[in-house]
Amino acid sequence: MFPTPIPVSLLTGFLGSGKTTLLNQLIRQLPRSAIIMNEFGEIGLDHQLLQKTDGPLALLSGGCICCTVVGSLSPTLKNLFMASSRGEIPQFERVIIETTGIADPAPILDTLINERWIAARFQLNSVVTTVDAVLGEQQLDSYFEAVKQVAVADRLLLTKTDLADQAACTALQMRLATLNPGAPIITVQHGQVDAALILNAGLYDPSSKTSDVNKWLNASHYRPAAATTLIGRPRAEEAVHDNRIRSFSVTFAEPLEWMGIYAALQMLLSFRAKSLLRMKAIVNLKGKDKPTVLHAVQHVLYPPAELPEWPDESRQSRFVFIVADMDADMVQHMLSEFHSAYASGQLPIPADPAS
Repeated sequence: MFPTPIPVSLLTGFLGSGKTTLLNQLIRQLPRSAIIMNEFGEIGLDHQLLQKTDGPLALLSGGCICCTVVGSLSPTLKNLFMASSRGEIPQFERVIIETTGIADPAPILDTLINERWIAARFQLNSVVTTVDAVLGEQQLDSYFEAVKQVAVADRLLLTKTDLADQAACTALQMRLATLNPGAPIITVQHGQVDAALILNAGLYDPSSKTSDVNKWLNASHYRPAAATTLIGRPRAEEAVHDNRIRSFSVTFAEPLEWMGIYAALQMLLSFRAKSLLRMKAIVNLKGKDKPTVLHAVQHVLYPPAELPEWPDESRQSRFVFIVADMDADMVQHMLSEFHSAYASGQLPIPADPAS
């Protein structure tokens, strides 16, 4: 493993929500960034609108990065890394990936972290989603991709607020907070925002400051599993959109048996991978003094990582889930039952898969 992986930020958001405008502002603040842009169609144009950057620019055109182009993302990252190592292109300090507006971000997260070669050299540390204050409501009503872009974000940027009615902005913010309770909502105009506020969420860097954990794992923002209801405003026309997304938390007071939790999550991913948009957890495992951080995106459960210390006084295990068409009580029951089965000796404990 490389000691200092290069941070990667994923910039997503529906068509026309201001991603390229934001990207230009980020380039001005972070000129030594490598930029990967995905444009839908055979001829790319957005890259011609970019601010000049001191880092390399890679263009993935001809399709959506989450489907027809997804296989080229990993080779592109590899080529950038190797070319920079050989001195063929300028060295870069960060990678920013801008997706097309119709991209489903979940498969992209899989690609960024699932391959060992990539994971050894790159570190996903933020997912930023732009939302159009004028058209956001309509887009969320009409396109499930827009809903998923909001649901998996670490930071939500509300754009074009100067063109939208204040009441409409307030209603949209409430809807965003319901879809993704843990993501801060930041209002931006013309893409102007401090890069440090949005590009360092710390989600996939548990070895950094432990205070970062509380930024991405604030279970108090999520409904407890036992009381979970469908997310979204109770409007008939949203029956196939917002209410497919649920966010909830599951907590355990007692230390957990690792193999029980591992087996439960593996079964969940095996049978309901498409429904698991994101899972984040800080876990108190039996036999360990330090907390363990877990991440999952759809079919991928990433290797556990140990924090140097607990981020607060609580020693509870805390899971937060963002799911589509999945029952929260079922998830809580599965975690509890597998933990109990291994803890009581009903199921044998094999060799630790994380060792």
